[in-house]
Order: sequence, then C-alpha cells, then structure tokens
Amino acid sequence: MAKKENRIVPLLPLRGLLVYPSMVLHLDVGRDKSVQALEKAMMDDHMIFLTTQKEVSIDDPKEDDLYHIGTLTKIKQMLKLPNGTIRVLVEGQKRGEIKSFESKEPYISVQVDIYEEPLQKDVEEEALMRTALEYFEQYIKMSKKISSETFATVLDIDEPGRLADIIASHLPIKLKDKQEILETFDVKERLNKIIQMLHNEKEVLQLEKKIGQRVRQSMERTQKEYYLREQMKAIQKELGEKEGKTGEIEDLTEKIEKSGMPEHVYKTAMKELSRYEKIPSTSAESAVIRNYLDWLISLPWNKATEDRLDIKLAEVILNEEHYGLDKVKERVLEYLAVQKLTNSLKGPILCLVGPPGVGKTSLARSVAKSLNRKFVRISLGGVRDESEIRGHRRTYVGAMPGRIIQGMKKAGTINPVFLLDEIDKMSSDFRGDPSAALLEVLDPEQNHNFSDHYIEEPYDLSKVMFIATANNLATIPGPLRDRMEIITIAGYTELEKVHIAKDHLLPKQLKEHGLKKGHLQIREEAILNIIRYYTREAGVRGLERQIAAICRKAAKTIVTGERKRIVVTAKTLEDFLGKKLFRYGQAELQDQIGVATGLAYTTVGGDTLSIEVSISPGKGKLILTGKLGDVMKESAQAAFSYIRSRTKELKIDPDFHEQYDIHIHVPEGAVPKDGPSAGITMATALISALTGRPVRKEVGMTGEITLRGRVLPIGGLKEKTLSAHRAGLKKIILPKENEKDLDDIPESVRKELTFVLVSHMDEVLKHALAGEKE
Repeated sequence: MAKKENRIVPLLPLRGLLVYPSMVLHLDVGRDKSVQALEKAMMDDHMIFLTTQKEVSIDDPKEDDLYHIGTLTKIKQMLKLPNGTIRVLVEGQKRGEIKSFESKEPYISVQVDIYEEPLQKDVEEEALMRTALEYFEQYIKMSKKISSETFATVLDIDEPGRLADIIASHLPIKLKDKQEILETFDVKERLNKIIQMLHNEKEVLQLEKKIGQRVRQSMERTQKEYYLREQMKAIQKELGEKEGKTGEIEDLTEKIEKSGMPEHVYKTAMKELSRYEKIPSTSAESAVIRNYLDWLISLPWNKATEDRLDIKLAEVILNEEHYGLDKVKERVLEYLAVQKLTNSLKGPILCLVGPPGVGKTSLARSVAKSLNRKFVRISLGGVRDESEIRGHRRTYVGAMPGRIIQGMKKAGTINPVFLLDEIDKMSSDFRGDPSAALLEVLDPEQNHNFSDHYIEEPYDLSKVMFIATANNLATIPGPLRDRMEIITIAGYTELEKVHIAKDHLLPKQLKEHGLKKGHLQIREEAILNIIRYYTREAGVRGLERQIAAICRKAAKTIVTGERKRIVVTAKTLEDFLGKKLFRYGQAELQDQIGVATGLAYTTVGGDTLSIEVSISPGKGKLILTGKLGDVMKESAQAAFSYIRSRTKELKIDPDFHEQYDIHIHVPEGAVPKDGPSAGITMATALISALTGRPVRKEVGMTGEITLRGRVLPIGGLKEKTLSAHRAGLKKIILPKENEKDLDDIPESVRKELTFVLVSHMDEVLKHALAGEKE
C-alpha cells in the first residue's frame, strides 16, 4: 500500500451511512454546510471527502464527532429537489485519512492523505478471494435477500481490496463493523475480516432458519388443535351435549367469572384452567389442578352477610341464650355500636378464658346469631402440625388447604364469626409450631393478606370476627396472647346455676328426651341440691348431665305407664340420682390446730385446699407431701423462714427447728398442685401447730408471703371466692392489693362473705387464729 498524495478537499459528513471506494450511491443532502461543501466541490474538480458521524443525532458535528478515515468521492450528478434538499450521485474513489481541519465556515474543508491500493496480488490473496466468494455465494443462497445478478457482478472483480469492499457493502452488518472494514488498509487483513463476518452471518441465518421452522411447526400444531376443538364444539352443540372436557371447561370458566375473585387470583385461575384444558384427563396432575380450581371457585371472595346493627335486639338475643356473662355481652354490644358509627371496623379477636362448661362455645354461637353472621367452628385441641393451619403444598399427595381456609369455605361468606376452640391445647413438634402460624391469622394488621400454602394467593381475613376459647391462659404463647383481647369467664354462682338450670338446661333436656312440661317438674330446692351434692364445678356441664339422668328415668317411668306426671323434690332426689356424691360446704366442722383452708385456682375453676401441719420430736426436718410443685415448696420454705425470724413476737420456742420435725401435707396427693398463692395459708397452719392455737373453721385465705411477712397479690380472685362460697366459708382473707378485683365478684356472693384485706402476716393471724383479737 503506497501513499499517493496529500490534498485539501471539502468535507461532507454522513449520518448512518458509509461509502466504500468503487461504490456508487445516491445521497440526499440538506444541511447548509454540506450544501456549501457540495457547491464548492462542483466549482473545483467534483471531488469531495465523505466520512461518517459517530452519533447520528448531532446536527453540527465537530472534529471528535467524526471518524477520521473516510472515502474520497467524485460527484457524478447533482439535482435540487423542490423541498430544498439536494440529491447527489457519488462514486467512491480511494481511502483517505484526515490529517487536519483547514476551515469550518461556511463549510468544512480538510487536509487528507489519499491512499492507493496495490494492483498486484499474491497467491495468498488469491486464496482469500476464492474463500470469500465461496462464503458469499453460500450466504446469498441462504439469505435470499441478494440477487444472483449481484453475485455475478462481484464474481468479475479481480482486485482483492475492491472485492472485500463490495462484499462488505452488501452485508447487513452494523455501521461500526463497516467502518472497521473501511479503516483496514491492509488487503489481506481486510479479506480475513470479511470471511469471518460471512461465517458469522451464515451461522445466524442457520439459527434463524431453525427457529422459523420450530415456530411454523408450533403454529401449525396450535392451529390444528384449535380447528379440531372448534369442530368438536360444533358437533357437541348439534348433538345437544356438553360432555367431556369441553363442557367442563365452559362450566369452570363460567364459575370463575361469577366467583368475584380479585384480579390477581382470577389470572391465576385462568392460567391453571388453560393448563387443565391441555393436560389429558388420565394424568395425575389433571386431578390436582381440578381440585385446586374447585377450591378457588368455592371460596368466598366478596360475598358477605349484612350485619344486623340493632343493639337492643342483639342484647335481647344474648340475654335469652345466656344468663350472666355481662362483660362479654357488653364487649359485643360495644363492637356493634362502633361498627354502626364507623361502618367499617376490623374484626376484633376475642379470647374467652374460663373453666369447662361455662358456655364459651355456645356464647360465640350466640354472638354470630346476634350479628346475623354465619358461624363456623374449628377445634385446635391436639393440633401439632403447622400445615393444619397453613395447608400443604400442592406438590404433596392428598394436599389440602389449612383449617382456616376450610372454615371460610364452610362459612361461605367473608365476614363470619369464626370460633377457634381450645386454642390453649395446641402443641408443637418437628412438623412445626401451629401457634406461630396463627400469629398471622390473628393479627388485624396482617390478616388481610393471609397466605395458605395450598391456595398460594393472599386471602383477606380482616372482616372475620375471630373468637378463641381457652381453659388455661398460661399455656398460650405470649406473642399469640398479645394479639387477642382476653375476657375471663370465672364460673357461675349457685344462684346463677339455678337460673340457668330452670331457664335453659331443663327445657333443652325435656325436648331432647321427648318430654313435655306436664310430664316432669324439678322443684327449685331439688335443683339447688343437685348443684350442692351432685356436682362440684365452675360451669354447668355436670349439672346438665344430672338433669339428663333425671329425664331418662322419668321417660322410662312414663313409657312403662307407672306414672303420667313426675315431680322431683329435695326429698325424692336420691331416688333419681342415688346417694349424695359430695358434702356441701367443705369448711371444717370445728376450729382445728394446724389445719388452715386455702383457696386455689385451677383450670376447671376455683377450689378450696386444706393444708395440714404435724409436729413431732426430731432434728428439724421439713417434710412436704401432697404432690406439690416447685412454687408451693418455695412458699413453704418462705413461711418456715419467716416464722424462724419472728419466734419472739409469735411466742414460739426459738429452737423449735432443732427439736421438732415439721410435716406439711396437702390432702388429695394424687392431684398435682402448684401456684403462688398458698404462702399465708401454710404460714398460718405452721404457726397454729407451733403455738397450739386453732384456726377458725369459717376462714379461707389466699396470698403469697415474703420472708419479711408481707402479703403479695394473687390472681383468679373471682374463681377462688366462688369456691369459698360453695364450700360454706364465711370470711375470706386476701391481699390488700387485690381490692380492685372485688368488683368482679357477683353481688349475691359478696353479700354472704366478709372480705378482710391484709398487707402483713400479723394481720392474717389476727383474723385467722381463734382467740386472737380482731
């Protein structure tokens, strides 16, 4: 390659275009500078230098915006168009490189080095030319975008450099790659690049051909399937049939449309329906998809019952079906009142805590009735698998949604009263923690997007009124308990039980046993005796069983024709229920030394606890029996240490702990006992045994003791007070800090008991020990 000359010529910048030597091309020129450059070239020797802009969008390119290697071109023809644009016909002559920019106004002129390519060719160049022509021919056959005449023209070219340029001009490559060919002055290197480009283009065309065949086959198959499906529809329509999958798909589509699903769920359902349509009925996956679609369709997405916001009517319904339970009723009526004012309230999460048989479950049913909502109940007792709440993944065999989604399907509305029964009896194992899964269900801030593993789409639970029931609050995990509003139902007084038996239990049992009011009558004193001598409970479940037993015996008597009408009185009660099961009033019959009556709280309500102390000569051993838990053992130790520190004031031998063995026993040893409320009872029994002063028989007590004799507050006061009343106690000693809890105790019980509030053990002894001045 030899440099020919250096000359100054006008410059015409090109946008998105490139001209090779020996290439003839039409150009439309509109920029002022470009028009001036053309006119100057026409005035001189018709020669102009063409180079390409790096960026097409630039209107007034500077030095750095242009490629410096371009083509010296001869203007063959110039024509002015009516719109002011000039159309020129140019022919590329030689490669050139800009050395400097001479002027920029009124047009750009540049100093360029013009290069001339060698005419002679060697053997290697000849071989490269043949390879390039062969590749180019294959490319033309595959692309079918270049005519055979063009190839015939290219075939006649004898110069290797010109051959490379002409082939490059016909290839659909990027402008950057075309510029690279233009900038390659070495002919052999240029031919090698052209061969590489042709090879790449061939591979791309082969790939395009494969893709095209695949697409065509797919389209043909789809069109064939569509045509056959339409034919099948037409045949079934003519026969008046809707059998097979076609009819099933139509039915499912219609159900999905009518279900009122949110947009995102609707898209998922239609996508699954499309899959179901394509999968053969014999496939196992077909049944899985069909089951999933059935669940999506059957779930309530927007169907709701209208709340009955009549507070007076709701109050009447609640009072009709339940006697007492004022706190719960008040809370439900408050909810109704707020909803009536706002017309939008997230469903509250109430947790009814109380002993068995107090009416927690039936109360939830009454709440649903008063609100005019659907009622659905699930039992969580013994649930230990997280999947019971969240459901199983659809990939598992026999997968189903969790109990929450099942309950919503059963309810059929998005705003039912949903009862989570026995929430305290859930447990956890290697399969997960169901109580943790319930956290999302019972959080008003999260449950509008509840996620079930089977459904896989968020489901709105925010309009559901959740009511949970539990016997023991202590076994509910803290985070779960924190999400619920705890309402404690302590149990019923004797008077309340009598009312419940007369107004609810007896009419219900008469109906269930096919008896009429005229057949059986149970007098009030007989009901009271059933409560006192045949049941010992906080609720009324045992009472209902005893009434049912009377009804069975009455039914037999009437059916055999012995009597037509039966009246049960206190005297005839044993004829129906047998001998008395319990002794009414567990209070001691007389004042005793070393025996004190404590009040305990259990999961089945309150109970009285007799604590006995025996002293015998020995070496100071402290023996504790009666299946006591760690807390009660510690209470006994604290009481013992308190007495040792107060021997002088209590007039007890200071060396009693070295001379005597002390045995503290709580009867009914088979029953585990624990809790922080027996401290003052143990201390009183101990002091009574050591001083020989008897404990008053009518006194019951509850409270924890410190080493300095302070009395600490306790829980479950209402339950304990009711048990004291049942046992026939007359005076209750309780911590002063529990004074606020006295309001929870029914008025009828408060009237019959004397409450003594104490803050120190000295005050306890004044009221508990006989002979002490009160």
